[in-house]
Amino acid sequence: MTWTRSSESDKDSGPTTTTGGGAARGRTEMRVIVPLQGVVQGSGGLVLGSVIPCALFYLLQLYFKRHRSEPTPPPSSPKLTEVSELHRSLSRAHLSGRGSSAPACVSARANLIVKSGDSPYHVGLKRVSEDPYDELSNPDGVIQLGLAENKFSLDLARDWFAENAKDSILSRGGSSGPLSMGRIANYQPSDGLVELKVAVAGFMSQAIERSISFNPSQMVLVAGATPAIEILSFCLADTGNAFLVPTPYYPSFDRDLKWRTGVEIIPVPCRSADNFNISLSALDLAFDQGKKRGLKVRGIVISNPSNPVGNLLSREMLYSLVDFAREKNIHIISNEIFAGSTHGSEEFVSMAEIIDSEDLDRDRVHIVYGLSKDLCLPGFKVGVIYSSNENVLAASKKLSRFSSISAPTQCLIISMLSDIRFMQKFIQTNRERLRRMYIAFVAGLKQLGIECIQSSGGFYCWADMRGLIRSYSEKGELELWNKLLNIAKINVTPGSSCHCIEPGWFRCCFTTLTENDIPVVMERIRKVSETCKSP
Repeated sequence: MTWTRSSESDKDSGPTTTTGGGAARGRTEMRVIVPLQGVVQGSGGLVLGSVIPCALFYLLQLYFKRHRSEPTPPPSSPKLTEVSELHRSLSRAHLSGRGSSAPACVSARANLIVKSGDSPYHVGLKRVSEDPYDELSNPDGVIQLGLAENKFSLDLARDWFAENAKDSILSRGGSSGPLSMGRIANYQPSDGLVELKVAVAGFMSQAIERSISFNPSQMVLVAGATPAIEILSFCLADTGNAFLVPTPYYPSFDRDLKWRTGVEIIPVPCRSADNFNISLSALDLAFDQGKKRGLKVRGIVISNPSNPVGNLLSREMLYSLVDFAREKNIHIISNEIFAGSTHGSEEFVSMAEIIDSEDLDRDRVHIVYGLSKDLCLPGFKVGVIYSSNENVLAASKKLSRFSSISAPTQCLIISMLSDIRFMQKFIQTNRERLRRMYIAFVAGLKQLGIECIQSSGGFYCWADMRGLIRSYSEKGELELWNKLLNIAKINVTPGSSCHCIEPGWFRCCFTTLTENDIPVVMERIRKVSETCKSP
């Protein structure tokens, strides 16, 4: 309803209120009716001027309501149910008038990783996964010599697990303790259980067969040696800083040290004339070259035993490296993941023994260890950061939340490492099998005219195949690698993937084989070598 009052002194209309449907049409009709108010002025004009417009308004409303055309209902369709069940994404696409959206983008860091090509090392691993050799089920498959994985002593570990696994996981303190679901189901410290640190410290001392003890309080446990190295890289260097790494080095250092930290690697060339041993003069030259490039060198990364060569660093060299680090005010990361997998007569000396022997600057030396090699358990993912630097330990403990070890795994390993009798047998048997297989494999290569650098540790030999490459270059080396992979169907790691400056060297991991596989490998290499010899 609309109320209107008009007078000669006040021509303005009062407030207007409209109720009910058809509000817009009501406003149009009122614009026609309101002028009639001027016709009925005088006595009683106020009443007539209000009643007449209202009566006309309602009559018109009634008229329009009766003569309004009803909307035509849509024709019935048997597919109506299907239309109502369209996916929301499709219906939104039909209704939206904004056009197609731009593709979802990822970070520049992720793009860099995606677009970076795989090295021959990773290409070979993928090739094996697609067509793995098996003596019985796939004798024509690709034989794996590119992965440092020890299968020699899996039978010993399997037998122990078969007998002890259940009690080790569910019991507290060993097989005789009561069941404890909370021990494996509840949150645990991300840097590792104290019991596991104690057990690992004891195993490390036992594995290297030296009178040296490791302090569990200086350990941070993470899910493998790879995150251990990455965490140390993060703690010791900023984005754009660099580490000196003697070559040839483990191919995945390019990923482990650099991908997420933004740290650079400065290769330090080692040569066959020196049996690929580290040279202090080469270290000094690489350090100076890094400074000229504007890179701040934050440390040296070494592997002892060396990977891929297999040689051990002498006590004198370790002392020299500590002196060099002190002189340059940089850190040392010593990767000792193969410390318990030595198989020669040469002694292994841990960097921990060097810094304990006298009052040296311990805060700049950090050790990486793990159970994937010496205990043949890469799938369990147990890595160790060992350091005396309180700041490094504090930061590593916080960063370990991104790569912690599962509680059931920790409980199982605690029980296994605490079985002293089993561990003594395992270490001794594993070394004997390593030595026997190394001798047999190197002898087989020698019969083909392929010599190897004398190795004392690790799962591999560093083979000299320079006589089989057509051109003394990286191209010639990769041509031979391609033949070995696709013709001989053997996956080996070319030296260029390890940043070796001398073409023609290859890493061959023999611990993935059985003794029956060695003749098969040698026959395949022989067929390729015959095609490579000059007529």
